[in-house]
Parts: sequence; C-alpha cells; structure tokens
Amino acid sequence: MSGFRFSKFVKNNNQEPFDRLFDLLRELLNYTAGDLAEAMDWMNQLDREHKITDSNYGMGDFIKDLKEKGFIKENPENGEIVITSKTEQSIRQKALEEIFGKLKKSQNGNHRTVYTGKGDETTGEIRPFQFGDSISQMAITETMKNAYTQIMGGNDHITEDDFMVVEREHTSQTSTVLMIDISHSMILYGEDRITPAKKVAMALAELIKTKYPKDTLDIIVFGNDAWQIEIKDLPYLKVGPYHTNTVAGLKLAQDLLRRRKNQNKQIFMITDGKPSCLKEPGGYYMNSFGLDRKIVNKCLNEAAICRRLKIPITTFMIARDPYLQSFVDEFTQTNNGRAFYTGLKGLGDIIFKDFELNRSKKI
Repeated sequence: MSGFRFSKFVKNNNQEPFDRLFDLLRELLNYTAGDLAEAMDWMNQLDREHKITDSNYGMGDFIKDLKEKGFIKENPENGEIVITSKTEQSIRQKALEEIFGKLKKSQNGNHRTVYTGKGDETTGEIRPFQFGDSISQMAITETMKNAYTQIMGGNDHITEDDFMVVEREHTSQTSTVLMIDISHSMILYGEDRITPAKKVAMALAELIKTKYPKDTLDIIVFGNDAWQIEIKDLPYLKVGPYHTNTVAGLKLAQDLLRRRKNQNKQIFMITDGKPSCLKEPGGYYMNSFGLDRKIVNKCLNEAAICRRLKIPITTFMIARDPYLQSFVDEFTQTNNGRAFYTGLKGLGDIIFKDFELNRSKKI
C-alpha cells in the first residue's frame, strides 16, 4: 500500500518551557520587524487567551532566561531592551529549518555542474590516475586488476599508469543577489507578503553560510530607490510608503555581481507588483496606474544587459495577477531567465529547489 498516513497531533510535552516560548517569540519577531517590545506584548496577549505559561514558569522567568542566555540586552543609549546578534542568527536558523529542513554542513563549494573534477560525490566513471588526484579516489579493484595483469605478464613492478581512480563531480561557486520588493503593496489588501519574503531571505542566507560557505549572497531591497542591506538587518526589514523601482534594483545587482570573481552569477527577485517608478535627473517618474511603457522599456533594457553579462534573473511573482503576467513573461524572455507565479505558502520550497537544481551551470 502507498500513500500518506495521518494521525492525531500530539503536543511535545518534553519540550522545555523556555524553548517553547522562544520558538513563539522568534516567530513573532518576524512579524514585528524585530521590535521586541511589540512581540512581548503579543506574547502577553496570547498568554492571557491561551495560557501558554503556568505557575511553575511565568513570563518573568522567560525574560530573565532571555537575558541570562544572551538573547536580549539593554540598549545603553536609551535603556530599551532589544534583541542581540545571537537572536538574529537564531531567527535565521529557525527560518532555515522551517523552509528548507535540516542540512548538513560542508566545507567545499557544492553546486553540481556538468563537468568532472574535485567534489564530494562520484560519477561512477573510472579513469587513469592524474597528478593531483587524492588517494581517497583510488579505484581499488581496477588498480589491483592492472597490477595482476602486469605481474602475470612478467613485469615485477607496476607504474603510475596502472593506478585508476573514480571520477568525481566538479563543484563550483555561485554568487547570488536576492532582490526584495519593499513597496507599500507588499502589505496591501490585508495580506502580509513581506514576512514570507523576509523568512525566505533569512533561510537562504543561513543555507549559504552553512552548506555553501564559499558562495556569496548579497541582499538588495527596492522601493523608490534600491540599496544593499546586511544579513543581520533582515529581521528588522519592513515595507515603506514606496513605489516599485525595479530598474534601480537591477542596476545595483549588476554592480555587485561585477565585483564577484565567480563565473556562476544570478539574480533572484521577489516581488508582488508591477514596476511603477524610475529615478531621473529631475526627480522621480512615477505611475501606479497600469503598466507604463516608459518604465517597462527601462526594465527590459536592464534584463537584456543582464543577459549579455550572462546573469540569469529568476522572478518570483507572489501576486497572482493575470494583468502582470504578460510583463513578467516579456521580461523573462528578454533575459532568458525563469519566472515562477506562486502564492506565499510555497515560496520557500520553490526558491530552494531552484537554488539547488537550476543554478549550477558552468557559464
């Protein structure tokens, strides 16, 4: 028999009270953009409604443990209690576990290519030994067979040509720029789109730091303008009263990737809306009503430039608007990239699969 088997959910009563409350706090910090005071206010409201603490371990005990474990601290400038870098990293790790699952650490660049070379997995092919091959690659059976043939042929020694090795996959390094739309539309119509996008960014950052330590990840946010942010800034990311200047984001992404020495380069763009803004010498050119051809043409020009630079763009459209699909299709065709029309629920899984499977080409 095949298929899924479901059973009743059983709460993990073995989880320590601190761990249970800390999981909730990290989730709330994603929605409050790292505002600890607001997150704790939400926790107190949830506690009153759902009784998540008891007489043995209260919210005061939780706050005390957070301080002692180094997850929160007092800001010396204003006396405000804020989260620490330890908490920021913990939030990224939780996002990675939630979206991508537990991954093993690696010390090498691990992106598979169609080329053979030094890597972690074998291709199944056998070839003669070459200078620089590791002894761990030795094909024992084939080498012994060659040695036996030499001895039976009357030779009393074997040569370098008799040694055989198992071919391994070549692994490459990749430079990625992740562009995140922070225009006002990311929280319009009662739908929070920025939090899932932020979670994906944190998970992707943690994935690269742990599984692909030789890779690079640059993160760009774009509204009326575009600017680079650090990985540590992700928990605090929030939308603003901005339009969508996709052109500025693409230009900045190109500048960052030009500095990278890797041959494999790519751009991931998470957005929910159409480009609606350009920066000109006299100020901003804006049009939120429909697809403005002037803005669209500028976007297509940047897509074409990326194509000439051999930088594919993968667009993740998290708003299912048929009106915008024609633009995204034209943009993708101009760049020779990829596009995904997805809801918020499957965003992380789709980006993970694309990152793991489609980014490993040797350009």
